[in-house]
Amino acid sequence: MSLWSKYVLPRLVESACKSREILEERKRWVPEARGRVLELGVGSGLNLAFYDSARAESVTGVDPSPELLAKCAPRAREAKVPVELVLGHAERLDFAQGAFDTVLATYTLCSVLDPARVLAEVRRVLAPGGELLFVEHGISPDAGVRRWQRRLTPAWSRCGGGCRLDRDLPRALRDAGYRVEDLRSHYGDGPRVLSFTFEGRAQPA
Repeated sequence: MSLWSKYVLPRLVESACKSREILEERKRWVPEARGRVLELGVGSGLNLAFYDSARAESVTGVDPSPELLAKCAPRAREAKVPVELVLGHAERLDFAQGAFDTVLATYTLCSVLDPARVLAEVRRVLAPGGELLFVEHGISPDAGVRRWQRRLTPAWSRCGGGCRLDRDLPRALRDAGYRVEDLRSHYGDGPRVLSFTFEGRAQPA
């Protein structure tokens, strides 16, 4: 692991994910999680304060960064629901079939190496009737913005932990056999090339 990935990137990720707009997205979606929850890319634990203890039974947070999980530990201890932190990758989830009622992903699916494999793993670990809740940035519907996203993604991905600006999440979900519900999309604060956002829920079809 490079010094950038080990020491600089975790600080940048946490700082970027504390914006006012992302805070409002967390408040909107995290309390929707119910039952046994798996959070993909739990990072430094910025979602943990927003789980509803009347709906969520427990939270298992997975992240590939030991540095971010270390930052997450104090927030896990303060959470209103029991939290277990696991070092791991979303492409290889070490959990039993049907282990979770909800999977939550906020600004995670943009940076996984193999989204099709991740979504297959999510399908496997979701219990019948379970759902995936997501807030992710991705490909814009506007041609001019899309062109810049595709131009910038190679460099952006190298310095941003694999994050891709041009990932088409709704299409990836449909291709993986999910039914997408309550889909919302919009430009956020900041440059349009960086801020087009998808929010919603999906269930295995």
